[in-house]
Amino acid sequence: MTATQGTSAQDVGQDGGLPQQTPRSPLRRALAGLRRLLAPVLAVVMPYVALTKPRIIELLLITTVPTMFLAAGGFPSPWLIVTTMIGGYLAAGGANTLNMYLERDIDAKMKRTRNRPIPSGAVTPRAALIFGLVLSVVSTVWLGLLVNWMSAALAFGAILLYVVFYTMLLKRRTSQNIVWGGVAGCMPVLIGWSSVTGTVSWTAVLLFLVIFFWTPPHYWPLAEKFSTDYANAGVPMLPVVSSRSNVAGQMLLHTGLMIGSSLAIIPLGETGWVYGVVAVLSGAWFGFLVVRYALRVRRGLSGHALAPMKVFHGSITYLTVLFVALAIDPFVVL
Repeated sequence: MTATQGTSAQDVGQDGGLPQQTPRSPLRRALAGLRRLLAPVLAVVMPYVALTKPRIIELLLITTVPTMFLAAGGFPSPWLIVTTMIGGYLAAGGANTLNMYLERDIDAKMKRTRNRPIPSGAVTPRAALIFGLVLSVVSTVWLGLLVNWMSAALAFGAILLYVVFYTMLLKRRTSQNIVWGGVAGCMPVLIGWSSVTGTVSWTAVLLFLVIFFWTPPHYWPLAEKFSTDYANAGVPMLPVVSSRSNVAGQMLLHTGLMIGSSLAIIPLGETGWVYGVVAVLSGAWFGFLVVRYALRVRRGLSGHALAPMKVFHGSITYLTVLFVALAIDPFVVL
């Protein structure tokens, strides 16, 4: 059968031949042209965006804005929110870029990271170093001039903690790297609070501790899943150098301290009933996940509940729900 014979009558055009392609609308032609025009630009820009680790920064910003709402007792000025978020993104992006520059040898050895911009060749190490330094300087100046110098100092301190304290000093030397290195990831709440008030309160410090104690039970399940990768790269993450039972026990300890810190905020009087209820319920839920995980590990049981990523994803849900409640709380009055 020829192609013509296999075409039904209704598929034949008015001239008796094969149907003509429907001409694209002017809008579709314009969009296609725009994509072709932007393709070379995006090919250059997107690897630099990837260096900033946008998905991690999303989580940092989720903690910053609700903290600003709580500090303001309502809506801060839109301009303050925008400038603080941009400054926070630039600071975190600079730190993440410098982290990737310093860890390019590790990234090249790990399946999970070998396609990152530097090991894949999309960005040269020198270009990444310059980009990271520029973002770090610009973020500090941006926050200092448009927000306040307290927030700028905290952001610059976070960059130093992540790049020097965590990446250069701790990560390759101790199994507790993520515990103390996680201090940098706690700084956005202090930056958010200080952007509104110009100071740091005990409530902000306790929010800092919530994230500090949250980091190990959040990150160790991920490290456990990719423990072979970390071992091959010579990075002594706790799940690589310690037993599963010990890791689970330390996750329990940090989870308990995290929940305790979240509840210790309530007596300070900065929050209302919305935060209080959500802190109790979400803490109980995530605590249950970690306890069940630890019990099954210690009993040597297998199954879906044992999967470390269940705890990893649960930790993200917990932190998101807690800080959404923090953002809503100032607007609910009984």
